[in-house]
Amino acid sequence: MVAKRGLGKGLSALISDLPEESTAGQVKIVPINEIEPNKEQPRKNFDEDKMEELSQSIKEHGIIQPLIVKKQGNFYVIVAGERRWRAARMAGLSEVPVIIQDYSNNEVMEISLIENLQREDLNPIEEAKAFETLINSFSLKQEEVAKRVGKSRSAIANTLRLLQLDESIQELLIHQSISEGHARALLALSNKADQIVVVDKILKDNISVRETEKLVKEILEKPKKKKKKEALSPIFKDIENKMKQILGTKVQITKGRKKGKIEIEYYSNDDLERIISLIQSIENRDLEVN
Repeated sequence: MVAKRGLGKGLSALISDLPEESTAGQVKIVPINEIEPNKEQPRKNFDEDKMEELSQSIKEHGIIQPLIVKKQGNFYVIVAGERRWRAARMAGLSEVPVIIQDYSNNEVMEISLIENLQREDLNPIEEAKAFETLINSFSLKQEEVAKRVGKSRSAIANTLRLLQLDESIQELLIHQSISEGHARALLALSNKADQIVVVDKILKDNISVRETEKLVKEILEKPKKKKKKEALSPIFKDIENKMKQILGTKVQITKGRKKGKIEIEYYSNDDLERIISLIQSIENRDLEVN
């Protein structure tokens, strides 16, 4: 029989009559150093305080829910339960209960992603990347991902949009230096330089999400600087002045590389009629362009 150190009393009783070499789908006790984490695990950050709490619970009650693993060579790859495995190591356990399943590599990845997403303890960027992996690796649509994880399609779309943020801002969100509300407000800015300007303000002045939204709105509404008008050559400047004298109003010539425009100002309906009459009366007067 296998040793049962660190297991809860209920689980010890459950496996007491199992042979050492259990078949797939049954609970088996394996050495903890023969288990490896799944490289495709979406969670990259583990809350130290929560891990310590789980470790203490495992010390007192054992692992109530077995890990799900896949046999791979001389080791077992975790499909679900990496937090329990890490906490068990912290608690000093040498063996843990597992359920061995014969999953394909793709099934291992998909189950691991969905299991973590359903637990809802990923940070927003880990969650977004998990959704992205499900979509790209398994050719799933957003609606299909939503169905698998029990969320709305709009929630999936909104979370995926977080990956549009500058990578430095994504890191701040991962480490909770800014909130998800701040991050979503920044998404309105397509220019990443503007995003960084606002996030610096968030960090420096500790502004709220509502204040961030207001600042973003101000940036979006700020008029763009107009390009400086190309200076007119003396020839075109002379033509502009002649037209002003003839028409008795402000005339502006704007010259581009191949084309341009002439703007003639008027200040009332009567003034417009006066200018039209002047133009119509000009028959033999040339404006020479030398």
